[in-house]
Amino acid sequence: MEIRYNPEEIELKWQKYWEKNKTFKAEKDTNKKKYYLLEMFPYPSGKIHIGHIRNYAIGDVIARYKRMLGYNVMHPMGWDAFGMPAENAAIENNTHPTAWTYSNIEAMRNQLKRAGFSYDWSRELATCSPEYYKWEQALFLKMYEAGMAYRKESYVNWCEKCQTVLANEQVESGACWRCKEPVMRKKLNQWFFSITDYAQELLDYCDKLSGWPQKVTLMQKNWIGKSIGATIKFPLEHNIKEADNYIEVFTTRQDTVFGATFMCLAPEHPLVEKLAKGTSQEKAINKFIEKTVKSNRTDKDIEKQEKEGVFTGQYAINPFTQKKMPIYTANFALMEYGTGAVMSVPAHDQRDFEFAKKYNLEIVVVIEPENKKLDPLTITEAYIGEGILVNSGKFNGSKNKEAMEAIADQLKENGTGDKKINFRLRDWGISRQRYWGAPIPIIYCKKCGIVPVPEKDLPILLPEDIKMEKQGGSPLEKADSFKKITCPACKSEDARRETDTMDTFVESSWYFERYCSPHYKDGIIEKKENDYWMPVDQYIGGVEHAVLHLLYARYFTRVLNKFGFVDHKEPFANLLTQGMVCKETHKCAKCGFLFPEQVKGESQNKKCAICGGEVETGRIEKMSKSKKNVIEPSELISEYGADTTRLFCLFAAPPERDLEWSKTGVEGGFRFINRVFRIVNKNLKRIALAASYADASDKLAGEAKKLYKKTHVTIARVTNDIENRFHFNTAISAVMELVNALYLIDDNASAKKDPNFAGVLKFAIETAILLLAPIVPHVCEELWQILGHKNGVTYAKWPKYLKEALAKDEVQIVAQVNGKIRSKFLSETDIEDEKLKEIALADERVLKFINNKPIKKVIVVKNKLVNIVV
Repeated sequence: MEIRYNPEEIELKWQKYWEKNKTFKAEKDTNKKKYYLLEMFPYPSGKIHIGHIRNYAIGDVIARYKRMLGYNVMHPMGWDAFGMPAENAAIENNTHPTAWTYSNIEAMRNQLKRAGFSYDWSRELATCSPEYYKWEQALFLKMYEAGMAYRKESYVNWCEKCQTVLANEQVESGACWRCKEPVMRKKLNQWFFSITDYAQELLDYCDKLSGWPQKVTLMQKNWIGKSIGATIKFPLEHNIKEADNYIEVFTTRQDTVFGATFMCLAPEHPLVEKLAKGTSQEKAINKFIEKTVKSNRTDKDIEKQEKEGVFTGQYAINPFTQKKMPIYTANFALMEYGTGAVMSVPAHDQRDFEFAKKYNLEIVVVIEPENKKLDPLTITEAYIGEGILVNSGKFNGSKNKEAMEAIADQLKENGTGDKKINFRLRDWGISRQRYWGAPIPIIYCKKCGIVPVPEKDLPILLPEDIKMEKQGGSPLEKADSFKKITCPACKSEDARRETDTMDTFVESSWYFERYCSPHYKDGIIEKKENDYWMPVDQYIGGVEHAVLHLLYARYFTRVLNKFGFVDHKEPFANLLTQGMVCKETHKCAKCGFLFPEQVKGESQNKKCAICGGEVETGRIEKMSKSKKNVIEPSELISEYGADTTRLFCLFAAPPERDLEWSKTGVEGGFRFINRVFRIVNKNLKRIALAASYADASDKLAGEAKKLYKKTHVTIARVTNDIENRFHFNTAISAVMELVNALYLIDDNASAKKDPNFAGVLKFAIETAILLLAPIVPHVCEELWQILGHKNGVTYAKWPKYLKEALAKDEVQIVAQVNGKIRSKFLSETDIEDEKLKEIALADERVLKFINNKPIKKVIVVKNKLVNIVV
């Protein structure tokens, strides 16, 4: 009786088996080589999307493959559960973030289990759990004691409606990513982590991350942004009350200092308002500051903006030329870079040139190309090339690059500056004015000042009896039961808690360490477990996390290392950044973007199912809820099964490339799994009593030898594709070729008579199942059991190939011209006729006898001869 493929029945059966037998539970075993496989954990939105499925399927193949190789594999899953989206969703749904988050976690956990991923659920963690963030608070206290966590006043991106700080990446075209209201710059007291202490080390180690994509380490290098240059002090013409009597800049172009004709300060620079105070420019300056702080201030946006500024009414003195330099505040000067002050050299910087032209400021040329004079009155753009110094005092005639060292030495000698290394990287501001985050364990006392919470009082719990309000802001600020506290130092009752919570990037910067001992109650990390499992052998996630998450994780690992919690400095040995899942969009003029199920009809005649209007098919782009070009994995799994869904995600494109959604691709995957199922059914009786052939290939002949060699070639291809490249698409393609070979040989009469054939056939079928097991695990478990194996396929041994079986059989081919032997050569057995013709026609001796005559026809006798008729 034929056993039919029923994906739902099979998948639920084996998922129940895995859970009951704790198949994927990982325990420390020093006798085994460990393999720690981790995908970036998800935010619990409540629904798994197809991008999740792809990401996790990639990781699951690697985890299952490594288990079959005998590794002790840890493959955990958890939840990046804090953050503004949960808080906003709770407000919208009139519920509490805790209830909303844990309800979503349960839903997503069930979805992941239904997809058949081989997670060790015993290690599951959620960052919103007090058992997790208690240790984060403890680490904060250690960092505070060591001077690595500090509080200062700084400008931040502020959303007035949400009443919270936003990271730069949460500001989109000058608006809040959540509420779309304009974002402004605001000065607040914030807590910072001193990541800049590790800037050089983080940069140096980028070159040691050999298992990371080069594009990611390059992005990190650029973000850290090391610059070698000099600091220069420009004295103020008139001293300003309560301010230094100079403006200090950092520049990488000290060779152009003689051409600096004006200064530009960031609008947030503390000196700007002081310079303008009491002058006729005060009102204009204040208006400009107010306007600028409301604009988007990221590097990319500033590049696009028109360069604007306002004169402060004050002057600085160029320490080399002694000329007065008007001081402006300008929208392109950033506090985040250098000192927030720029010496402007319009002849040799295009941005400064445009600004000088706009405001009619002096332009002085100090570098000229060899044998060419530059007139500042006629040049139409800044000269940014190398050349010879002019108008530069004693440095005239020197090559500008060669003079940089000497000018830096002159700065130091004059007491007006010095050589300096600067980093673009800034300390990490972790304060967030929201409820749903880890409370910062600090108390403010009028008498004692800043007082750290005693470690014995941790965790500082989020109060449950709070009301989430739509107007934004943190309810902690209004919750006296949380905010009011007795000072632990002086026992004053007039103390208050810090009501800011930590940036959610803090939680994701060490969760991979906690997975090693998620239930450990005596500290942040159980050292022996951590020493065994860390670092992560393979980390997988989107390239959009290349900078912030991955850089913060590298920093936090160094913090843990400093305090002796871990011995390693780098958390991830290897990194894979997968591409996006893409699909075309559909849009109706009346209804806007449409979900796939809201589109009726085919090709050029698509109609909106809502209003009946015409539908425009847009370009293929990343799946997103906003554009509704999304596919629900639950619907795919319901119709085709988890194995088919996984197969499509793995076969459609290599992991690092974008995957284009295709319904026909899903259907093709479903048909292939059915073919594999039928292969087993058709041959079950034939191979039932046979032993899987495992001898040398030279003892075989005919179809048996051909199939045996094909199977070993397939093992080699699949092993290489998974082990060395993670190219699952070509690995799957190789198994498909083997399955095709099994179909072609299935009813071959001569094969049936070969006494070794049944054993070879069994070997080939079992090999196909083993090679597919990491990719489509449920159906392979089922087929493995059908073939009589009592233990599951999860821990079956990965097949090994015989090198001698990979050697191609060769035959001698006779090359004839008009029936006469003119040459002989060796060729692979059963080579295609066209390929054999090409080889013969390229043979020098054959070409000699053709003698450029027209070829009438070419006759091929397989594995024997090629006859060329001229």
